[in-house]
Amino acid sequence: MPGNEGEQKEMEDRYAEDIFNKKLSVIVPAYNEGKTIYHNLLEMEKLIGSFCTDFELIVVDDGSLDDTKEQIRRAAEETDNITAAGYVQNRGKGAAVKEGTAYASGDYIAFLDADLDLSPMHLRAFLKKMSQTGACAVIGSKMHKDSQVEYPLPRKIMSLGYYVMLKVLFRLNIKDTQTGIKLFEARALNQVIQDVGTDGFAYDIEVLALLRRCGGKIEEMPVRLVFKRESRWGRIKMSDILMVARDTLRIYRNVHKLKRMGKKLESIKPKSEYI
Repeated sequence: MPGNEGEQKEMEDRYAEDIFNKKLSVIVPAYNEGKTIYHNLLEMEKLIGSFCTDFELIVVDDGSLDDTKEQIRRAAEETDNITAAGYVQNRGKGAAVKEGTAYASGDYIAFLDADLDLSPMHLRAFLKKMSQTGACAVIGSKMHKDSQVEYPLPRKIMSLGYYVMLKVLFRLNIKDTQTGIKLFEARALNQVIQDVGTDGFAYDIEVLALLRRCGGKIEEMPVRLVFKRESRWGRIKMSDILMVARDTLRIYRNVHKLKRMGKKLESIKPKSEYI
């Protein structure tokens, strides 16, 4: 009935807006970002504050060789919304994200790259999508039909090849796992993060594969990406590509080992009454 549909739409909108009143933790891994990290963090803080009333930026220095640590601390001195974290020895992006997750106190936890190729404003739409669908993870996808992307052809070819590899190994119905912006329900992420053994670039594949294995719903969202690195490959070197391939095979073995062991995780199912 039209009246009932109108009332349900109003309830859905109210439920969606309520999510912005809950705490959001944004984890920003950083390695040798000293030239830009200070201004980028202040820009992130301003943008996230435009739609979220309670949030924290947890910035993890992944053993940088430049002044990244000092610049993060400099930004943290300017606002209580920024927390500086890190360690001395470089351990990899995955290790930085796990370190940041240990500090997070939000109801929702986001991963965001430090270079601002992807605006944190995407998280507003991600939060709304999560509230509407009951997904435990909403991830950005360069391969989404509505995405606007400006990045080099070699990176596009690499992304497509990797998508095929993941489809074969994990049967993940996800087109792009490597875009540097993701949002998770904290309760879901905290269930699987302890089983993530990958410290490198492939860490998020393991997170998503584990979430999917225990029944989690994952939604993809379009992004607008403007590639800012000088190199056609950005920070990624051939050795990184080989390492990601190796780590992906290790993830495959780990996920299936947990399955064979019969490890039980608390069921992660969509909880919204509106789906």
